Amino acid sequence: MSAYIPENMEEVAVQVAKHQVHGEKVTPEEVIEQAVPDILQALLDEALEGRYDEVKRDGDKLIVTDAMGEQVGVVTPNGKSFVDDFKADSDALIGYLESQVAKIVGGR
Repeated sequence: MSAYIPENMEEVAVQVAKHQVHGEKVTPEEVIEQAVPDILQALLDEALEGRYDEVKRDGDKLIVTDAMGEQVGVVTPNGKSFVDDFKADSDALIGYLESQVAKIVGGR
């Protein structure tokens, strides 16, 4: 995955610090809220060998649409929210997202 997408709380802290250096105030939760769809997008891009699907956040769901704009998947958090899932165990969350990508891509 990209070095710019934080995959654990340590990398989230680094992103928060980078924003603060530039005078921007962001919380770890805001960084995570952006990181989770970015992680899912990167996993889809890798599985499809290109950007054919797009991930959009809808509340605490991630909606996956194909190149034609048709919805091909919905990913929901395991727990109360993706932020909570990430904070509790980011590796487990990434594994869960990988399994969801396999279902979405494998179903076509």
